[in-house]
Amino acid sequence: MAVTDGLGDLYALLGVRPDATDDEIKRAYRARARELHPDTNQGDAEAEARFKEVTVAYEVLRDPERRARYDRYGPEGVFGSQAGGMGGFGFEGGLGDIFEAFFGQMAGGGGRRAGPQVGADAEVQIGLTFAEAVFGARKEISVRLPSTCTACGGRGTAPGTDPETCIDCQGTGEIRRVRQSLLGQVVTSVACARCSGTGEMIPNPCPECQGEGRRMEDNTFSVEVPAGVEHGSTLRLADRGAAGQRGGPSGSLFVHLAVAPDPRFERSGDDLHTTLTIGVAQAVLGTEADVETLEDPQHVRIAPGTQHGHVERIKNLGVPHLRGRGRGDLFVHVLVETPRDLTREQDELLRQFAALRGEEVSPPGSGGGEGMFSRLRSAFG
Repeated sequence: MAVTDGLGDLYALLGVRPDATDDEIKRAYRARARELHPDTNQGDAEAEARFKEVTVAYEVLRDPERRARYDRYGPEGVFGSQAGGMGGFGFEGGLGDIFEAFFGQMAGGGGRRAGPQVGADAEVQIGLTFAEAVFGARKEISVRLPSTCTACGGRGTAPGTDPETCIDCQGTGEIRRVRQSLLGQVVTSVACARCSGTGEMIPNPCPECQGEGRRMEDNTFSVEVPAGVEHGSTLRLADRGAAGQRGGPSGSLFVHLAVAPDPRFERSGDDLHTTLTIGVAQAVLGTEADVETLEDPQHVRIAPGTQHGHVERIKNLGVPHLRGRGRGDLFVHVLVETPRDLTREQDELLRQFAALRGEEVSPPGSGGGEGMFSRLRSAFG
């Protein structure tokens, strides 16, 4: 089936009646567009063609003036006197030209601007310590990129000479092609190959850059890393990318940040998490301890009866907010360590404690401290 066969009846393409309301037409188009969209039918040429057909139909029927002309005169009322052959439209260029006539660049529309084009963007990665990411830092970056030629100031011309107007595009920087469509003349444009879109030719190029207006150079500069950045963040530095050809503005440099982990802390957003290990007696009776932070140690009090996994929250000792004032919090996760390899005295005291509380424990010699000392006596006895 030719791609234009279905264009004979725009209402049938959308699956609506000729007296359909605007809302009905809109809903029908959305449903058909979702069904036929190229993103959901990759590689299906027929679905892509049908998608273009229903889009053209919708663009006609959603416009009251175009719809009235179509209802009264048929395809000729919308697409001009050429229509009447293939599939009801008969345009020899096919559906691609119809689609481009509606959505492509029309005659008199905007085009490329003559003159130097913006240089390409560039990327670089720098490493940060955990503290540098939290508090910010100034880092030195070295990149090798096209830079403006100092010999010619980026013009690309030899000393004492000037560029000339391109003979192919007459200084416009683009080559235009005009052809007839169902809606009249359609103008398409591409960058001029001879002058690379600048509109100028260089008959006497600069000997240092061979007319490019730029040369590869190593550049070193400082970049301010703001406080609070995370691993994988990217900074965009305008005008730090590759210089444009023949004096064109520079592109952007994208700096990707790789943050080294800190074994003492785990980051969650702007909050930090760390651990504090205490003994059983300290958990039972309470204690005081110093907790490491990214700055000075912080003194914390552990209340009597603290359980394993308890979390102490210390406000404003986390990561500074990247876009705002204040900081996150530091969460201290308390880990209660169970002692191993008890001395005989420690073992006996714990058994007395267990007896006073009515707690049943394993008998001596079943893996406790008494068993260990018995084994030692046997080994050296």
